[in-house]
Order: sequence, then C-alpha cells, then structure tokens
Amino acid sequence: GFWGEIFCYDIYRLYRLLCLWRKGMMRLTAASIGAAILSTIEPSSSFARPSFGIGANGRSSSSNGVGDGVTSTCSLPSRGWAGGETLSMSTATDSEVVTVSTSPIEGMRPGTSGLRKKTTVWEMTENYVENFIQSLIDTAMESNGGKMLDTVVVAGDGRYYNNDAIQTIARVLAANGVSNIWIPQDGIMSTPAVSAVIRRRTADGSGEDGQGVAQGGIVLTASHNPGGPEEDFGIKYNEGLGQPAGEEFTETLYEKTLEIKSYRTLNSDGIDLSAPVGTEYQLTPTSKVTLIDPFENYLDALKSCFDFDGLKQFTSRPDFRMLFDGMHGAGSKFARRVLVDELGMPESALMRCDPLPDFGGCHPDPNLTYASELVKRMGLRADGSADDSVDASSLPVLGAANDGDGDRNLIAGAGFFVTPSDSMALICDNYDAIPQFASKGGLNGVARSMPSSAALDVVAEARGIPCFVTPTGWKFFGNLMSSKESFDGKDYGPFLCGEESFGTGSDHVREKDGLWAVLAWMSILSKANEGVGEGEPLTSVREIVTRHWAKYGRHFY
Repeated sequence: GFWGEIFCYDIYRLYRLLCLWRKGMMRLTAASIGAAILSTIEPSSSFARPSFGIGANGRSSSSNGVGDGVTSTCSLPSRGWAGGETLSMSTATDSEVVTVSTSPIEGMRPGTSGLRKKTTVWEMTENYVENFIQSLIDTAMESNGGKMLDTVVVAGDGRYYNNDAIQTIARVLAANGVSNIWIPQDGIMSTPAVSAVIRRRTADGSGEDGQGVAQGGIVLTASHNPGGPEEDFGIKYNEGLGQPAGEEFTETLYEKTLEIKSYRTLNSDGIDLSAPVGTEYQLTPTSKVTLIDPFENYLDALKSCFDFDGLKQFTSRPDFRMLFDGMHGAGSKFARRVLVDELGMPESALMRCDPLPDFGGCHPDPNLTYASELVKRMGLRADGSADDSVDASSLPVLGAANDGDGDRNLIAGAGFFVTPSDSMALICDNYDAIPQFASKGGLNGVARSMPSSAALDVVAEARGIPCFVTPTGWKFFGNLMSSKESFDGKDYGPFLCGEESFGTGSDHVREKDGLWAVLAWMSILSKANEGVGEGEPLTSVREIVTRHWAKYGRHFY
C-alpha cells in the first residue's frame, strides 16, 4: 500500500544518505534526514523510483566559503493532511567542493556511441559514474585548450537511473568549475534534441543553427538497449558542434580512466528536476544549474526543415491515418509535442508514448521483432511481408516507431515495410518534397554506413550527388556534416545520411533523428498526393516504393 511504498523509499534514501556521509560528501543532520524522508511523499500513488541525488532543495554557505549562501524552501504536496494544504520546510547543508580519492576501474573504453554497461555496474560500483565523468570533463578541458568548459548540457532518455546519474554528474561538473549546466525539465530529452540544444540554444534560450553556446553535452542513454535495474545504462558525450565525440576524444578519455586518482564533487543538496523551466540552482558561487525547455530548440530545428502548415493540412484529411509507436522512450514525448500539439493529430495516432524507466518492459529497438504490435497493426507479418488476410484499406496510411533515445526509426505503409536502406534512398530521390533540401536546390552530399545496401549509391549517382560510405558509427557522418566547420573543408550541406540499423538523419543536427525521418516520409506522402481530391484513393507508401524500384532497381543485403 501507500505507506508501505513510502517506507521502502525511506530506507533506500537513508541508505544513499549514509553512502554520501561515508564518502565525506554529506553531513548527517536532522534536516537532511528529514528531507530524504519527506521527499518520497508524492501527490500520486503511482510511484516512480525516487530520484535521490543529494537531498532536498535547501543550500547555505559553508564554513570554507565555497557555499552559495542560499537557503531554499522545499514545498511538497500533502497527501492525507486535512484540507490538502502544502507541507513546507527549509533545509540547509554545506556546499563545499571536496576531492575524493579513487582508483581506476577497468572496462571504461567507450564504444561506437559512448560507454554502455549493465545498470548495476553504474549504480553499485563505487565511484563508477564519478570516475567516468571526471575523466570525461578532464578530456573536454584538454581539448578546449586547457580551459574548463563554460556551458554543458546534461540529459538522458529517461531510463532507470537517469535522474540519479544526472544529480551525480551535476555535482562533478560544478565542482570542476563548469559555469552553466543545462538540464531539461524532468531530465528527459531525446538524443537529437540534445544536439539541437548544443547547436542552437543561446544564453537567452532560442537561436538559429550554429548560434548555440554550449560546448558539449553529456547524454545518458544506452540507445535501443533495454532499461531497468537489471538492464542497460550508458553515457556518451557530444562535442561543441553537437556531434558524437570522435575517436581521438574517446581514446583520451579511456586513458584518463586508467590513470585517475581522485575526482571533485560537491556535498550540496540535490536539484528538483520537476521544477518549472527557468529554475536555477546556484551550486557554487560560479556554477549553476538551469532547467531548460526540452522542446524549444529541437522544435525550431524541425520547423526549419519541414512545412508544418502543409503537413497539418495533409494529416487533417479524413482518409489519412497514422500510427506512431514511441516504445516508451524519450522520443515519445517529442512525438506527442510535434504530431499532436503542432500538427493536430488525434491521441489515437500514438501508442506507447509515455516515457518509462524500463520502457514498459519492452526492448526499445524499432524493428520488425521488437515493434511487433505496430507491425501487426500495419498489416504485416513478423518477416515484414504483407498479411493478406487483412484488408489494407482498413489500415493506417503510415506507421512509424522510435527507439529508446529517439534517434532510430521504423517506417511502414499499409501492408508494406520499408527497409532502412530503401528509406534513405527514397528520401534522397524525393528531396524536393522536403523544404530543408528543396529550398537549397537539393542535396550536396549523402552517406551511408558500410553494411547498408547500395540503394542510396544508385540514386546519388543519377542525381549527381557526392556519396560516401563510412564505418559504423554516427561520428563518421558528423565529420562529413561538419567538414567545413571542423576541417575548413567542403560544405556538404544540405546532407543526408543513414545506416542499416534503422538510423536516418540530416545536418539539421549532428545525430540520427527518428522523428525527422518520420516527418520526411509524411512530407513525401503529402507531395505524392498533391491534387488528390477527397474521396479519391491516396497514393500509398507501397506505390511510392514500388515506383522507385521500377526506376532504380531493388537492392537486397
């Protein structure tokens, strides 16, 4: 029951409090213990695992002068108290920078997209997060000419341990002198949205592409891997252009993890990630956390690519239906914001679009196996072939899915599955349907990962577009997209790229972007159905793809 859940969370929070005390990072006081207990009380009986970082909201100056001198009031909605009044309390703890001795931990070499381990490794191995982040920020400072970064974004895909890790990371960044730490409200942001913030967000909030002031982003995600206490967790780093860290950066980071002897952190209180956008937490006299709008910069990026008014008009047709599977990942909240709030589509167009720390027990990988319910509802069998027993006219026109962190996509039509390689080739050939490309006369470059099919190569050759084949890893696409910015080379923008593992993207950000791919297909359908009157059959995804095959041939891999 309710009080039983509170008791369990009390024990958990007190355990974490004792861990911090044992490390010399927290003083045990009646206020800090009370804050740990009271912060478990929620206005709803539907509990998520508590996000315990370092207590409640209060802070006060410490004896060594490092504290911020602020005392905050923590107001918690009451549950069961007469009149539903608000329970308020004020807490104060020291906020000093402390240096904690540590030792290297083996196995911290980042892969193609950050460091991924079982959640228990991150959560239960002493100093694991701190070691990795200290090594990361030391590497970032080294690549910044020895100067500490001024502004860093910290966000995650909402999987289990997301908010705990954010609290730890914020402390380490602040203790190392990062002036501005931007965290999205509730701590959740899709991977492409983080890239958009890095590239666009100014000190005032909004900005154009390339005006962003953040020098990097720490992304908490294990991408399409399952989430939960016994599943996977990961951390990756995006550099100043919004792109995944390159091999030189990740190798240096790894070397530092083998040499680390100490890390810097704070004993300050935790931050309330659910506070209003714009809330600031002064962690030290020179370092603060600001809660930012998770949608603003990413939405601006998408609106620079697509005709939202035209898409809204097309999707309002009575004969157009769509089904989007968010797989309980970070991308689902962005899909709701775009598809429902911006384009006016009904809630019935969404499935599994509420982020959950364990992704609802599913494997959040948008393919034929793990998006099986969407596949079935699109009139497909498990192998992607059409289920002839289903009336295609009763099916949605377009089906789509995103993965855990919102950067991968699956595309399907009524009774028709589009392979990732075909999808990329189709987007390339239909660039005139996408304002991002059409407004600049087409594409100046395309790229695919080596394991994908040559479908893109054929279209690029016919269109006279430079085409590149890269190793697996989005950072290699980032090098091409930022060729002019990073290497004073040729500008290949507008640029399109993708990989065999359901990743598609463009140079509006420096990550693959599942929602971008969905909007690209909506734009292709809209263009293909210009002049089709109400009551006339819409040109389908199947027709668009089969016409493409008739023109360029069909590729298998």
